Parts: sequence; C-alpha cells; structure tokens
Amino acid sequence: MKKFTTHSGVAAPILRINIDTDAIIPSREMKRVSRKGLGVSLFADWRYENGIVQRGNESPDFVLNQPDYLDASILLTGQNMGCGSSREFAVWALTDFGIRAIIAPSFGAIFYTNCIRNGLLPIILDASTINEVAAAVDQDPQANKVAIDLKQSTVAVLAGQQYTFKIEASYQKLLLEGLDPIDLTLRRQQIIEQFIAKDRLKRPWAHAL
Repeated sequence: MKKFTTHSGVAAPILRINIDTDAIIPSREMKRVSRKGLGVSLFADWRYENGIVQRGNESPDFVLNQPDYLDASILLTGQNMGCGSSREFAVWALTDFGIRAIIAPSFGAIFYTNCIRNGLLPIILDASTINEVAAAVDQDPQANKVAIDLKQSTVAVLAGQQYTFKIEASYQKLLLEGLDPIDLTLRRQQIIEQFIAKDRLKRPWAHAL
C-alpha cells in the first residue's frame, strides 16, 4: 500500500451531507474484479449526464469536471461521508481516480476503516473549518492547494491557515508505513509459526491432512 506522509493537492468541495457509497460508485458500475479502472465510475450519477459513463458525456456543472479543479486529489465534503452500504468499491473508486484524502465533519464507520486500509486518509474537521478551507481554495483552486502533514496531523491552506486534526495512533501508523491488515499479520509470522509448531505437538490430530 502506498505510504501517506505528506501531500499537497487541489481540493474539490462537494459539500453535501450523507454522501453514501452508492453515490460514490453506483452498484451498476461494480462490474470489475480488478480495482483498476473504477475511477472512471466515481460519482457516476453526478459526473455524467443521465449517469451514463462515457467520455464526452461529462456534466459541466459537477465540480470534478471543472477546469479549476482539474486533477483534484483531496475532497472537502459534508457530514456522514461514506454512509450506506459497506462496499469497499467506493474507496477503490476514489483511490483509482487519484483521491488521497477526504476532509469531512464525520464519516460512516465502515467507510472510514476501509479508507485507512486502502491508504486513503480520512480527516475529521468541523463543518465551519471545512467551509473556511473551501472558501480559501475557491479563490484559485490550482494555486491554493491544500497541504496535509499526517505525522504532524495538520491541514494547511494559504499563509497562516493551518488546522490540526486527530487520528488514532494505530491508524496513523498504518498510513505512514503503508501497511494493510495482511502486512500487519505477516509481521507476526515468526510468532505464528512458533505457535503452530507447539500446537502440532499438543494437538497433532488437528493438523492431520
């Protein structure tokens, strides 16, 4: 998994509350086995006219289609971001599109942990702060990029505008080191092998093929 230490990027505001996982990627778009290519279907019902995913059918009114927010890698959203179903496809679509961080007042619980496990940083800031960041960015989104420092737990935009966020230490460690749950398990491989060896002696019948 790609490590997250610091990141500076264009921040796009989608300041709606209760953006659910079906809005992030509709179920009809979950046709791939691979995670690659899912980004084209991100926010399909909002990004494309009539929700039809095809080049040239982009809705000019949607923020991610606007030139000022080209190559956005940070999203500014409303409360309860990622609510609804537990589909991990939603996070895969975001990361495949190039989103590295989402800043919201709150997140759906399963969506939040799915973000952590896939290298996408979920940042919790209050709504008024997010509105301040969005207003600062809006003056010139390509120039007024948002800078995130995970180790220091800060979000900065423009001179003097810096905000601190909280993140559980274990989650911070996972993101800083680029680890997923499988990586964590493999770090205990020696302990696991020692346990299996002892258990074979204690319960040989449980290991018989």
